[in-house]
Amino acid sequence: MATELPTQTQTLIIGGGSIGCNTAYQLTKLGMKDVVVLEQGQLTSGTTWHAAGLIVAGLLKSESECEIYTLGRDLYANLEKETGISTGFRDVGYLQIASNQERVHEMRRLAPFMRRHGINMHEISTQEAQDLFPIGDLSDVLSAFYIPEDGRANPVDVTMSLAKGARMGGAQFFEGVTVVEIMIKNGVTTGVRLATGETITAENVVICAGMWSRQLGASAGINLPLQAAEHYYLITENIQGLSRDLPVLEDPSTYTYYREEVGGLMLGLFEPGAAAWNLDGIPDSFSFGEITPDWDRMTPHLEKAFSRVPSIIDTGVRKFFCGPESFTPDLAPLVGETPEVRNCYVAAGLNSLGILNGAGTGYVLAHWIVNGLAPIDVTAINVNRFTHSENTPAFRRDRTPELLGRLFGQHYHNDAPQSARDVKRSVLHDRLMAAGAFFTEGHGWEMTDWFAPSPEQANIEKYSWFRQNWWAWHAEEHKAAREDVILMDMSLMSKFMVQGRDACALLSRLSCNQVDVEPGRIVYTQWVNEDGGFEGDLTVTRLALDKYLVICGENAHGHTEMRMNRYIREDEFVTIFDATAATAQINIHGPKARDLLQQVSFADMSNEAFPYLTAREIDIGYACVLAIRVTYVGELGWELHVPTLNATQVYDQLVEAGQEFGLRHAGLQTLSSLRLEKAYRDFGVDVDNTDNPIEAGLGFAVKLDKAGGFIGRDALAAIKDKGVPCCRMLQFLLHDPEPLLYGNELIYLDGREVGYLQVGAYGHTLGGAVGIGFARTESPLTAKIINAGQWQVEIAGQRYTAQASLKPLYDPNMERIKC
Repeated sequence: MATELPTQTQTLIIGGGSIGCNTAYQLTKLGMKDVVVLEQGQLTSGTTWHAAGLIVAGLLKSESECEIYTLGRDLYANLEKETGISTGFRDVGYLQIASNQERVHEMRRLAPFMRRHGINMHEISTQEAQDLFPIGDLSDVLSAFYIPEDGRANPVDVTMSLAKGARMGGAQFFEGVTVVEIMIKNGVTTGVRLATGETITAENVVICAGMWSRQLGASAGINLPLQAAEHYYLITENIQGLSRDLPVLEDPSTYTYYREEVGGLMLGLFEPGAAAWNLDGIPDSFSFGEITPDWDRMTPHLEKAFSRVPSIIDTGVRKFFCGPESFTPDLAPLVGETPEVRNCYVAAGLNSLGILNGAGTGYVLAHWIVNGLAPIDVTAINVNRFTHSENTPAFRRDRTPELLGRLFGQHYHNDAPQSARDVKRSVLHDRLMAAGAFFTEGHGWEMTDWFAPSPEQANIEKYSWFRQNWWAWHAEEHKAAREDVILMDMSLMSKFMVQGRDACALLSRLSCNQVDVEPGRIVYTQWVNEDGGFEGDLTVTRLALDKYLVICGENAHGHTEMRMNRYIREDEFVTIFDATAATAQINIHGPKARDLLQQVSFADMSNEAFPYLTAREIDIGYACVLAIRVTYVGELGWELHVPTLNATQVYDQLVEAGQEFGLRHAGLQTLSSLRLEKAYRDFGVDVDNTDNPIEAGLGFAVKLDKAGGFIGRDALAAIKDKGVPCCRMLQFLLHDPEPLLYGNELIYLDGREVGYLQVGAYGHTLGGAVGIGFARTESPLTAKIINAGQWQVEIAGQRYTAQASLKPLYDPNMERIKC
């Protein structure tokens, strides 16, 4: 360890656990030599020292998750060659078992996707599983999946090896140094103040303080929603004949993992109904600390865990350990530059996977710091995705007990957290509930997923990867949108009023499309970074010469607001007002949308008076409403932006008048099926910061020749100059009407795997499951190749023939939208 603290450094990292050491190591690999790591205790003394050290993939559902995982596994397997310090990594193998058909189907869906991304997960017989894990009772197991390259490492050895590697690259480490303040000037970090009163100035400050990160961030006004929870494992006494190379076993039915530990068996618990620990904050003095186990609460969970290994139930207990681990509200880490303070970064909230994902996370953040851009899709882990509502003590108290079980248990495509609900509710919530709405949750919002005939029927009888009990009701919603008219409450959409002398200049700089248009015009546009990667996919409506309305999805709320604020120049005058809570958004769509709105408004809703992609204020009853003629479902329609104090009255009038036109409520399941029949894109779901509008088929909205250009213009021009891309986003329709698509299904062209679907739904009008995804070929992927090719999509190990298309398979000429 270094002994004399510097007074300044280029990058200062707070925290000397797995994440801090990984980040320091990766920064030095990128050539940054001036790196300082401060640890208030000793390296690993927070939670790293008691981690189980599992290097196992689990079930990974995104390309970025796979990349983060494989980066870590490969680094730990080879780091000793560089540093001379072993990480203790041993590829003993990883076994996942399934004791019901739903889990079997889930694993069969994801195994091909994971293999595509370098994770050798394959199905084995139950007898093979029993042979690999002879100590277990697998009599109820229906199938098993095995990854021979996975295994385990020693967390302390991993960290020490990383620290040595970082020091070899120039980094300095200091133990026993407590940071009490992140110093800020004009919204930019300038360094840190220590408990001794000393200061260290820094160009970049990186919070890698584990479960202390929330309180440290809060002291600087930074929102980091994470909470420590009790986490348990039990280690038995020695078991005769237990192999040191026993594979790691994961069993979602018992919420337990099993691995060998110094001759005994370790049983690690991720139980439902866990316990939050120290809501108020973590003591700075908590070093190499343990929590007194709650035997009464944990005994039923232990009994369930031992049911998988009943032969050792009488073996003595060497240690029943309880230590804290930190968890985030959505079980994804907090990574990136904080929206509140420039040049202040964070990598925290690894959800008990700090060893497993520490290397990949450190790699991502190091590149982000050095290059200004993340090297992988970070839309799901970006620290700017949360609001303060998800960081209150009450929210953390209520959500945390559910998180451990959600992380480890069985998953479904449409499940959602059941705790800490009703954080954000539309003003129409009660009326929608009375109309039969079933609510799911996303980004704190209560969102209508689908509608039942009555409130009493609005429940999911059984979660499944196949058709659930609401399927027929959802199909009727879809049909109503195509044949009659639907009402969707989309108040969750994020809405920003951007005003001031330089509002046009700011939005022009950010937008690929031309937004310097006449007031009353709507512009669909992308925002991209310097490399041409998506940073937004949204609409910009000009309301006046100095006033715009920017609308994006709820998942991009924080990112959109942060990006606008970051790009206001010092000499510009622009104000950004978050109008989301001030307005309800009621969408009216379908062939009879105009008839319905004309019934309730004195405004002229005709195509001549109110053409597509225009906006104007109209009356509905006593309310003045901003009506925007745009669609995300592929039908004639309007978004109605209603002041919240008028929303219930407007809603009531629309519902009453709508009876004549067959009005039906519709939820997000129907929004998804409708928009995917039209192949509309969704930032953060279908496209991300590693994709670009040219390959995504959105070049029509990119104006390379507009005056003044825009951020990323040169990168997109270079991509376009190459001609027909080798990678293109396509729409797919399965010929077989039975199977369902959700995303991550592999795409085959003439028998060769060429990509995977980003998302899928069921196209009730088209008569089969639909999805969109990128296909990549060695030569330009021309329309001729697409139209002549034999396309297939793989679902749970079976390939289905499909039609591929560059243009939307539903209403490709937009006749229904523009009528």
